Amino acid sequence: MPKILIVEDEPAMQMGLKDNLEFEGYTVETADDGNNGLEMILTNVYDLVLLDVMLPNMSGFDVCKSVRSKQIGTPIILLTAKGEEIDKVLGLELGADDYITKPFGVRELLARIKAILRRSQAGNEVRGHQLTIGRLALDFESYVAHEGELEVKLSHKEFEILNYLFNHRNQVVSRYDLLEDIWGYEEQPTTRTVDNFIVRLRQKVETNPNSPKTIITVHGSGYKLIL
Repeated sequence: MPKILIVEDEPAMQMGLKDNLEFEGYTVETADDGNNGLEMILTNVYDLVLLDVMLPNMSGFDVCKSVRSKQIGTPIILLTAKGEEIDKVLGLELGADDYITKPFGVRELLARIKAILRRSQAGNEVRGHQLTIGRLALDFESYVAHEGELEVKLSHKEFEILNYLFNHRNQVVSRYDLLEDIWGYEEQPTTRTVDNFIVRLRQKVETNPNSPKTIITVHGSGYKLIL
């Protein structure tokens, strides 16, 4: 069964999540602050991390940012008591795969977990193959990208977006398609999230990011990967 790490400092919440996930058959480990959580993620292999945003010593946002900076693609669901859109957007831009706002129902959380694990375990059409997109040579199995001999760091989410665009190459993909199919939302927080990711990807893919030829904008519709 999948192995899940819970990083949560509230004892009652941590224990409740652990009991419910173990009842569903998952293997569960726990950490009660950001520093311990980060160390466990860096030194162990997990199928998914439930990461509280408000943690002692190191926030969940900082943990997420550090994990993604190490090119670790383990799916992360943020647990937050904050409902403001800016917090959700920040978490997603730092590389989280989903978020859920406290208080939440166990059923909803389990559904989110199962959806992310299903997407993660299913893989995608091009994994195991190297592709060239713009300036980059990409390996979607190992999540490694190169420009010539130089390794280029891409986040897990950036790989997923490029993979999705490749699978729909030469077709218009809307921002809502990307939010729904990459992040899996029923209610998208904002299309600005997608725009910001596209800007960063163009910096890495395009010869001239100010005049993109590979990831182009189709005004009023979305984006298109030209190959």
